[in-house]
Amino acid sequence: MIDRAAQRRARAEEADALLYLLLSKACDALGVPTEGVALVAVGGYGREELSPYSDLDVMLVHVEGYPRVDELAAQIWYPLWDSRTKLDHSVRTIAEARQAAADDVRVALGLLDARHVAGDSHLTLQLRSVLMADWRRTARSRLPGLAQACRDRASTVGELAHLAEPDLKEAYGGLRDAVVLRALVASWLVDVPHPVVERARLDLLNIRDELHTVAGRSTDRLVADLTGEVASGLGLSGRDELLRHVYSTGRTLAHVCDVSWRRVESLMTKPPRSARRRQRSGGPLLLALDDGVGQHEGEVVLMPDARPERDAVLGVRAAAVAADRELVLSPAVCARLASSAADLPEPWPGEARRLLCALLGAGSGLLEVWEALDQAGYITRILPEWDSVRFRPPQSAVHRFTVDRHLLETCVEASKMVRDVRRPDLLLVAALLHDLGKAVDGDHSVTGAVIARKVAQRLGFAEADGDTIALLVRQHLMLAQVATRRDLDDPMTVDLVVGIVRDTETLDLLEALTYADARAAGPAASSPWRIRLVGELCRRVRGELSGGGEGMWTEAPPIPVPVLHQVVGVGRLGLTVTDHHGDLRVNVAVPDQVGTLSTVAAVLAVERLAVRSAVITSVEGLGISQWTVAGSPPDPVRLRDRLAVALRDDTDLVRRLAARDSSAVKQRVASRVDLLPGASETATVLQVRAHDRPGLLYDVTAAIASTGADIRSAHVSTLGAECVDVFYLTDRYGSPLEEEDARTTAKSVLDRLTF
Repeated sequence: MIDRAAQRRARAEEADALLYLLLSKACDALGVPTEGVALVAVGGYGREELSPYSDLDVMLVHVEGYPRVDELAAQIWYPLWDSRTKLDHSVRTIAEARQAAADDVRVALGLLDARHVAGDSHLTLQLRSVLMADWRRTARSRLPGLAQACRDRASTVGELAHLAEPDLKEAYGGLRDAVVLRALVASWLVDVPHPVVERARLDLLNIRDELHTVAGRSTDRLVADLTGEVASGLGLSGRDELLRHVYSTGRTLAHVCDVSWRRVESLMTKPPRSARRRQRSGGPLLLALDDGVGQHEGEVVLMPDARPERDAVLGVRAAAVAADRELVLSPAVCARLASSAADLPEPWPGEARRLLCALLGAGSGLLEVWEALDQAGYITRILPEWDSVRFRPPQSAVHRFTVDRHLLETCVEASKMVRDVRRPDLLLVAALLHDLGKAVDGDHSVTGAVIARKVAQRLGFAEADGDTIALLVRQHLMLAQVATRRDLDDPMTVDLVVGIVRDTETLDLLEALTYADARAAGPAASSPWRIRLVGELCRRVRGELSGGGEGMWTEAPPIPVPVLHQVVGVGRLGLTVTDHHGDLRVNVAVPDQVGTLSTVAAVLAVERLAVRSAVITSVEGLGISQWTVAGSPPDPVRLRDRLAVALRDDTDLVRRLAARDSSAVKQRVASRVDLLPGASETATVLQVRAHDRPGLLYDVTAAIASTGADIRSAHVSTLGAECVDVFYLTDRYGSPLEEEDARTTAKSVLDRLTF
């Protein structure tokens, strides 16, 4: 086992020896004394925590009037620069150091770790004493600013526990926050669980050491390309195990930071002692909130007579009360519940099930309460399946959170829609459980449905309710997939969904879960066009089920073709660009002939417009297409002129696409092309899965055109770096392709995408 802490100390000692020698030589050369001047290590160097490529953070401290101090500094810094040592340096008197700390809280934090390296040790001792005294004296006024700086950094960089490529230092819950916790302790205002913080901090330092070694440079960002080697160097099995370790560590530090900052805030807002004495004499500091649950100084606590070892429901009750009131659940209470709470009977009593649903439906108040209970170990006592997804990294770039946090965020989003469904309890429980299958091999929707049914039974739901929860989990991706990959005008599309949901109540639940899941995943999964497509699908399915009822999120249907024809039609070629609910829509009318769709796709690609969806039809000899695209709004006149040129001769267009696409050639071998028999009675349905790249849609549509097949509609779906595009194809008579022609078309597309 490598002792990385010893290696860090050894690097610091080596730097100390070098600086000691440089100061001695410089003083001798200039004929100045070593009294009245000192080299002081600050920051990570001051803590003797040098990673392989860390900077040396050094301050030359001197008394007022020390001779030739600038020359002395130059004779120390230049040899270090000549040796290519990364150096963060300053030259200050004690008074100047105090002023710098007063002006910049980050400087103040670094100086709290000041350590003597060489020269006048009494000067260093004096420096440390006055800086520490200043910090403690001014902490009450400075901590609000430090808290805001931490919030700003978290907002900008993100949370260590939820980043695909985490920044080990600057992300919330990272090394920077470990330093902040040291400063909070140094203020004498709050304390922290030192063993927990120290273990987490050392773990992150060890990971950063190995990251420096693998990268061969100074870096704090754990990029995907390096995770395998870093994991191997740390003795871990691979990327997922490494990220789970990082996420777990980050969550631990972030939780300690949250608790510490809440205590600081409580301390800052606490009334003067005289007011507290009057409060004690006038009434109790402990306010009863529910059976066995009370509030004390902004935290939810247990009442003195509460007995969690006898009242199995008490833990869920306390959590629901805290989340509903957006209060903090006392860490001591969380620890007590985890260690001594009675086990809930199986199936759960109705009160426990109701309280769990109240907790899940509390909105944003859920997150902090659940995290506190999870850190203490109570969640896995009441939901053992949770342990399998704790800190599990997202497997798709679409997801911005770890699997466990995504489930909670889905509950938060679902809580906003509980008034729109008849059974909000089923919606909230399905939101909590819908991705538990990701911890098991196979299709996570299928395996998750099995898990969800068992959990629902344990929670005490009736068998029919358990079936509904299992269906919601099994089909939680279905509406989005059908809406973005199928032709909504094809009757079989609506029939497919009707056969799955069977009634409007289930459709309402599945629609709400679909939106909650998408919004919790991130912008790529919840883009306006995707939301509208799902809403339109649900409107049509609801109409089929109930004879014309409207959906919760009904959007106006696409522009009718005759109207689109009037808007676009300018002679034999027309184009308009419009804004539609935040998306760009490009409406195009061109002479109706095979291959024009690929030309339009190529022009859009050259203009750097990413296609999200396309609907195509024919009217009066014109091919009418409506494209939803992302990118900078193009000039319609320029776009129409470029299209006119390309329709006459696309040679230059193809050349420009090839130039842009050259870097993506290596991805093409992963493409997959499938025919989907039974997906439509009126067309042949072709599905293409490929890595997204410029000109992909052009290549696919050009390959289809080369076989003579006509594209009735195209449904383009891009999530992260992957595309799933579905094309409804017909022959020149408007009928589905013959079987042999369909296979030929599929092969043509695959050949075009594969080298």
